[in-house]
Amino acid sequence: MFKKILVAVNNTEIGHHVFVQALSLAKLTNAELMILQVISPFNDDFRNTSTTEIHSRYTSSQSHNLEYYVGEWEQLKQQGIEFLKLLTNQAIAKGIAAEFTQELGDPGRMICEVAKNCDVDVIVIGRRGLSGISELFLGSVSNYVLHHAPCSVLTVLNYS
Repeated sequence: MFKKILVAVNNTEIGHHVFVQALSLAKLTNAELMILQVISPFNDDFRNTSTTEIHSRYTSSQSHNLEYYVGEWEQLKQQGIEFLKLLTNQAIAKGIAAEFTQELGDPGRMICEVAKNCDVDVIVIGRRGLSGISELFLGSVSNYVLHHAPCSVLTVLNYS
């Protein structure tokens, strides 16, 4: 059935739930699990940093601002790697072959690109449950993936 499953995650409650679902599917089908995190400057974790807002208001030097943002970006990347390692180790502990990758860019496009390049059979992705106007204005990674993926897509709905 499935030989390789790509699971797109982030370090949120829905991200953990998506991972658990992908883990179950991998166990049932004896598939390899590829765990993916896509980070972007438009990522909520990067945009909503309160210290970023404070720092940008009170720092007059643009070079200091740039150094600060680069530092924040590096910290976000490192936290992501640690999260991916944790999930990979959980999968391996359950007897599932697993690897991880972290990509930079637009989440929907990167998920589809990784799926194509790695020849995966199915993508497991979370969905916040947006619809109508909210989805139109806020965009939807899952919607993009559903329409552009080179393989089957399993969406896991967030009920909160």
